Amino acid sequence: MLQKRTKIEGWSTRIILRYTLLQLPALALLLMALVLGQRWFDIPDWVFRGSITVWIVKDVVLFFFTWRAYDTTASKPGRSMVGARGITQNRLAPSGFIHVRGELWKAEVWGAGRPIEIGEKVKVRNIKGLTLVVQPEDNQEIDDDKP
Repeated sequence: MLQKRTKIEGWSTRIILRYTLLQLPALALLLMALVLGQRWFDIPDWVFRGSITVWIVKDVVLFFFTWRAYDTTASKPGRSMVGARGITQNRLAPSGFIHVRGELWKAEVWGAGRPIEIGEKVKVRNIKGLTLVVQPEDNQEIDDDKP
């Protein structure tokens, strides 16, 4: 039995409204340019209407590719790297690269931890800019010192 969806593939009314409102200034500028162009250069009506139609179709098509950028829900725990597990690609002493979720990331050892060897499993403890702060996965001690 099919259940009724309140959202279509993650879209919400808020996302659609936000996207639409952010597209309106560009549409207004296009309209202004077309009105001035029609006044100064005698642009035919079909070009005027066609330009507006193409612009709106462009905005609708781009929505399908960009709607996630307009989703500003507060927490997205599935996207957080803290707590993720990875494997070292080279020796972390104190920094190097690790493989996490199919991507290669720069990483450094948490605190004054021991160097981590190639192929060891690590857990992400923190993020510092674009660098992941990690510790060996077998290290169960909780070290709250800043790295």
